[in-house]
Amino acid sequence: MALDQPHPLNSMGFAKPPADTRVVVAMSGGVDSSVVAAMLAEEGYDVVGVTLQLYDHGAALAKKGACCAGIDIHDARRVAEDMNFPHYVLDYENVFKDAVIDEFADSYLAGATPVPCIRCNERVKFKDLLETAKDLEADCMATGHYIQRHMGPTGAELHVAADAARDQSYFLFSTTPEQLDFLRFPLGHLASKDDTRALAEKYGLSVAMKPDSQDICFVPDGDYAAVIRKLRPEAANPGNIVDLEGKVLGHHEGVIHYTIGQRRGLGIGGLADPLYVVKLDPDRKEVVVGPKSMLATRNVPVREINWLGDIPLTSRAEWHISVKVRSTRPPRDAILRPISDTTATVELLTPEEGISPGQACVFYDPESTRVLGGGWIHKG
Repeated sequence: MALDQPHPLNSMGFAKPPADTRVVVAMSGGVDSSVVAAMLAEEGYDVVGVTLQLYDHGAALAKKGACCAGIDIHDARRVAEDMNFPHYVLDYENVFKDAVIDEFADSYLAGATPVPCIRCNERVKFKDLLETAKDLEADCMATGHYIQRHMGPTGAELHVAADAARDQSYFLFSTTPEQLDFLRFPLGHLASKDDTRALAEKYGLSVAMKPDSQDICFVPDGDYAAVIRKLRPEAANPGNIVDLEGKVLGHHEGVIHYTIGQRRGLGIGGLADPLYVVKLDPDRKEVVVGPKSMLATRNVPVREINWLGDIPLTSRAEWHISVKVRSTRPPRDAILRPISDTTATVELLTPEEGISPGQACVFYDPESTRVLGGGWIHKG
């Protein structure tokens, strides 16, 4: 009697047929996650679509240009119906408010520039939703993020997307090794967004030409100040715009209207040299302005580090890496000097302008496409 041959690995990395592999797909209603769900359904996987309702559904119904709004829930459901797999909508409003929105408001009030999409991935999508996927007896969870997961000698590794223009590694640096074991990113290898839309057309998806989301989902039209005023009315308290010596140059209607590096809209024209926001002091209700040279930063204190390297962060005194201090900037050469397992100082070999507490500092291997983790910039 012949011995049964082991089943070859399927595209999700499991030694069994796709039909016996359950994949929960996190569906925002956009073209990316819809293509992932349709692709896996066509390949024969046991697909379950899940969409998170993250904030007030009624307020979201008329809102376009952001994920997880009412129309997006409808779009995700329609894709599931067309591709014939089950779809669930989970009410995560309270979790989202506690884990993401409240911290966003408090960070802004403290003079930081938060990145709530990272916290959402970290605290909601890759935590609670991932646990829900396990409760549904899924083998893995797939998302439409543009990032790659490769198997390395010590386990799953995070790598930048093939399309640098779409790469979302900055927003996913806090993905832990345990989460990475369970996650899959089927679009990370695609050369461009055009390839994704072509797949959507191939599958006949109604969202094939749907515009990409631009705003933070709970910040309509990018008006951060309006959202924070609603959450924290005291944030609109007026104060002074001062120079580095404390001289009053003008007045403002709340520090929440300003960000580090801002030049326009200060209302203090007529000066010989342009001035930029170099510091926000919420306690004194002051917006501090200075010359552009004050914005250049070389040493960046980082905490809450999520390390994805093969050996411990503290096993070396220095790491020569590349870092991103903003999602829109290319990686820059830097030296990472660990202080503990979760804190470090990053020295930028070329100073960067406009670095603000609350932003992420993401680490990359300069010799490869690998993401080594990252942390949060703080005041030091």
